[in-house]
Amino acid sequence: MQGVRTMEWFRTRTALFALTAASGLLLTACSGSGDAGESNKAADRHDYSTGRPAPAEGRETDERDDRRADPDHLSTFALDVDTASYDYARRALADGRLPDPSTVRPEEFVNSFRQDYDRPDGDGFSVTVDGARTDDEDWSLVRVGLATRTTERTGERPPAALTFVIDVSGSMAEPGRLDLAQESLSVMTDRLRDDDSVALVTFSDEAETVLPMTRLGGNRDEIRDAVSDLDTQDSTNLGAGVETGYETAVEGLREGATNRVVLISDALANTGDTDADSILERVSGERREHGITLFGVGVGSDYGDALMERLADKGDGHTVYVSDSDDAGRVFSEQLPRNVDLTARDAKAQVAFDPETVEEFHLVGYDNRRVADEDFRDDRVDGGEVGPGHTVTALYAVRTEPGAEGHLATATVRWLDPGTRTPHEESGDLEARDLHDGLRTAPEGLQVAAVAAYFADTLRSGGDGRPALQGRPSLRQLTDWAEDLARRQEDKDLRGLAAAIEAADGAHR
Repeated sequence: MQGVRTMEWFRTRTALFALTAASGLLLTACSGSGDAGESNKAADRHDYSTGRPAPAEGRETDERDDRRADPDHLSTFALDVDTASYDYARRALADGRLPDPSTVRPEEFVNSFRQDYDRPDGDGFSVTVDGARTDDEDWSLVRVGLATRTTERTGERPPAALTFVIDVSGSMAEPGRLDLAQESLSVMTDRLRDDDSVALVTFSDEAETVLPMTRLGGNRDEIRDAVSDLDTQDSTNLGAGVETGYETAVEGLREGATNRVVLISDALANTGDTDADSILERVSGERREHGITLFGVGVGSDYGDALMERLADKGDGHTVYVSDSDDAGRVFSEQLPRNVDLTARDAKAQVAFDPETVEEFHLVGYDNRRVADEDFRDDRVDGGEVGPGHTVTALYAVRTEPGAEGHLATATVRWLDPGTRTPHEESGDLEARDLHDGLRTAPEGLQVAAVAAYFADTLRSGGDGRPALQGRPSLRQLTDWAEDLARRQEDKDLRGLAAAIEAADGAHR
């Protein structure tokens, strides 16, 4: 179980655990060989004197690497680059209402803001770990930052084969739904390259392929005409749309290309199959065999957030939400054409906290992205798909031992090469002495992450008894903090954050 971890329990069990580890090693040695066994052994190797994960295959090791660590000092999760929760919350607040707490996912608030982490030279990740003390005694916020290479190498990306699955049900007639999708797709058509391809599938009570996979070069007018002819019809059979979308994607599959299904919908399914697991189970063969990922684009003031988010998670993709032309322009004319490439598949992170310096900790958000600690190096277990230009941030509330010194935590990210599926790892460390004395004097990127996380924590803790994130200021204080950051950075996204917090403050009163 992940969440709050108590290190006292770990210490009292050390002797008993050593005996258990010895018998476990004997059982492992007696079992048959094979990839799964090697993966499980690698996942179990940790240096529990420091809390550091064992080196990956091929790294130098020492005699301590065979010791088994108690898993309660570990936190493991699949990477997530979704941002829909934050943008949907902003839409609700702009409409004068508080978002449903069940739609608030703190990691999506945090990941909505680009960080200035160092970038790796090639595919894969850089790892940044830092933190700052909060106003609560012995509690700190620790930031784990992961970044992929920049998107400057766009000429090197493979061609894209994008199947757009567009909701044309009656609910999409509301302004800011189908009309916004049509406008966005027309703009995006100009941004894609001649060697990219698109297909169009529509669905209401039934699904229809209105344009098979078509190269952009020489066919842009035909594609624009197909988009402009879209019109709303009846019910929302989202299951039929996804199934036909994947069938169309497979029919138009391009070897060596990035093959992706892009679902544009308010996700208010009311006909046919409405369960995400069941919908994707029907297309699981195409999804896994051909590596077709799902990119969900949510629209509409009423929006099936839970269904869309579940579809994206199970479909090896991610979700965004667009509420206006600015959002749509950013997603369709910038993000999607630029990030059709993948730099990492099944990416997971594991953070090992040192039991000598950490009393307890909990991960902020990522509630439905948790992975069993022993599955970190089991490459059969799904992780997250990440493209170039992304940053992923995870925040931990950490209570340190009074006067703690020395090693605090090690964060390790593991991913598979998108083409060869070769596993890779990268790690970063944090020492207790490197914690900043206070959040307001910490690096601005950490401050932005803290404000976003505290804002999300406030929105989702109303009425459900959830304890406040340690050091959480009031909404009024958060507004001032966000406005100060926006002024210093001259950042319109931070101005939008400040406005959203101010709106939430007004709604709470």
